[in-house]
Amino acid sequence: MKLHPTSSTPDRDGSLLKALSNTGISITYCDLDLRVVWAENIPSAWSEHPVEGLQLRDFLPLNIASDLARAKHEVISTSVSRKLEIGIPAEGGASWFSVWLDADRSPDGKILGIMTTAVDISDQKRREQTLRTLLREVAHRSKNLLAIIQSIATQTGRHSDTVDGFLSRFRGRLQSLASTQDLVTSSNWRGASLHELILGQVGRYTADASQSIRLEGDRPDLNPNAALHIGLALHELAVNSVSYGALARPDGYVTITSHVQSGPSAPGLSLVWVETISVANHAIGQKRFGSVALERVVPAALNGSATLELTDTRLTYSLLIPEGNFETE
Repeated sequence: MKLHPTSSTPDRDGSLLKALSNTGISITYCDLDLRVVWAENIPSAWSEHPVEGLQLRDFLPLNIASDLARAKHEVISTSVSRKLEIGIPAEGGASWFSVWLDADRSPDGKILGIMTTAVDISDQKRREQTLRTLLREVAHRSKNLLAIIQSIATQTGRHSDTVDGFLSRFRGRLQSLASTQDLVTSSNWRGASLHELILGQVGRYTADASQSIRLEGDRPDLNPNAALHIGLALHELAVNSVSYGALARPDGYVTITSHVQSGPSAPGLSLVWVETISVANHAIGQKRFGSVALERVVPAALNGSATLELTDTRLTYSLLIPEGNFETE
């Protein structure tokens, strides 16, 4: 038995239209001349005003109106439904819609008009764009990391006398990179705090980092590339120190000073490592990978400069890091 609306029966069409207004779905009905007969829940990106009686070109960008008109004519001529995506320019980025075009037929099959159903997919498009950007960034950073690893492997091999010596040094340098990479990843690829980087790279070689590492000066945040290369420099200094320098002694310590320099002449970050040593003629003073990394590889990667100075009782490593490699609060 068919129910007829009464004062106590809900208005089905009215309820559906009210529910439609709470969604990102819009419906437009056009006659065969592609003039809008009625429309519900029209997106503001399409028009801020009523569109009944208008043609598509009257309220949509001409290229979008042309694409929709061409697709609607295909539906009229073939009776086959179409689906397409359209992007409408707007402030803050385009608004995107999935659009379904269906023919409206009379009981005898005659096409009376075209029903257009549009769903706002702007958020989905933005997520897809963000994902593509992130994937490109990951690919770029992965290539950079592989280039660093290749350089380390080449230089380590060049300055190793035995396979065992190569493997030992290469593993240590890979672990250094992995440790820094963990810091970079945990910050959502923003970089790493210089303070955390120092404690991670040098602290692992000490029994009590609070006694063996003395930090002075500013504590900026490094970008990912700077963090990886400065981490490598800190690793080389720490390994040398625990083998020949201050960290080889129970009461030994290193002093690391960082100072952000301002002014037009030489803006940047000055990072200085100082420690007391017993003899000047040890491995880092030779042109092995440690000194090559400290004096050439790291500063070149940062577009900076570095000096490594040795006396009979003191080792000083100074690294000037140009602005753009770090941020300060």
